Amino acid sequence: MLKIAIIGVGAISAAHVKSYLEFSKRCQIVAICDVFPEKAEKLKTQFNLTVDIYDNHKDILDRKDIDLVSVCTPPYTHAEISIDFLTAGSHVLVEKPMASSLAESDAMNEAAKKNNRILSVVAQNRFTTPMMKLKKVLDTKLIGPIVHTQVDSYWWRGHSYYDLWWRGTWEKEGGGCTLNHAVHHIDIFQWMNGMPSEITAVTSNTLHDNAEVEDISIAIAKYDNGSLAQITSSVVHHGEEQQLIFQGKNARVSAPWKLKASQSQENGFPIEDKDLEDKLQHYYDQLEDLKYQGHIGQINNVLTAIEGNGEVLIDGIQGRQTLELITAIYESSSLGKKVKLPLTEDSPFYIREGVIKNATYFYEKTKSIDNFGSNKIT
Repeated sequence: MLKIAIIGVGAISAAHVKSYLEFSKRCQIVAICDVFPEKAEKLKTQFNLTVDIYDNHKDILDRKDIDLVSVCTPPYTHAEISIDFLTAGSHVLVEKPMASSLAESDAMNEAAKKNNRILSVVAQNRFTTPMMKLKKVLDTKLIGPIVHTQVDSYWWRGHSYYDLWWRGTWEKEGGGCTLNHAVHHIDIFQWMNGMPSEITAVTSNTLHDNAEVEDISIAIAKYDNGSLAQITSSVVHHGEEQQLIFQGKNARVSAPWKLKASQSQENGFPIEDKDLEDKLQHYYDQLEDLKYQGHIGQINNVLTAIEGNGEVLIDGIQGRQTLELITAIYESSSLGKKVKLPLTEDSPFYIREGVIKNATYFYEKTKSIDNFGSNKIT
């Protein structure tokens, strides 16, 4: 029976608790920690847990029974907490984004390697049936070389969203919608299509004058083969539609699922390629739905890896690549230049202090509250 500790009991922690409880024959939550211990007590009561409550994660480090730790704290704390537990001998599942800088990500990966521990970064949207099916369709190469990708990560958040004490600042949140919302789709984009060779981006803050960070960004990624991708990250879009569209030489596929294949007529105008559409649709339809999805799917994956029956789908290297793309977007937009990948220690955005110094500050954060009356998230 694997023993679990949860660090941080903000809105996302409930998803972790529910997921672990789904596998109650394989694991048991034994510790919860938050700087506001009354919040930890509330979570304990809500789920009728038998756990020890802590207000400092360092007080748990000497325990020898903690196999896996879920880190659900604000991003600027992820590196320290993760490294502490990896060094103490625990495996770590850390919420997105994995850290506030590439330097912190590298330190986390080094700690995992040195201590032979699993470090997994939450990217629960990979563990959904539509995304997993799309990935497998792309892996067939039937659509041909990818020539254009469209990533629309559209969300909507009200003005008060950034009143929470750690949100809306470069120091504590580490960025805006690109880092904390579009991270899901940027992760899936690089998982499905690989890393581009350069980024050109612009950011803005259009509706949230209580935040230093952006509420919309638009980036263009270019690959060495000439393929382009456009990535839009937003918390100003009513309706919150999200999609990934891959245009191949032979066909177009997307999540949500949509398929179109074309051939050329003699005059160059398109005609439907029904045979290829039927082949792609048949392959898509015969793929099985995932048994476990979202956080439950990822936690099942991590538990299975700890039990020695497989590898994690999202390790610290994958988490670092996603953060690298986001960091490149911030560097390009803030400095007004094209940014080449991969990013190295020479990047002014490699360390957290460099991000804080060089990032664009749109507004001053003028309001800070400890907690909202409702923790409900969508």
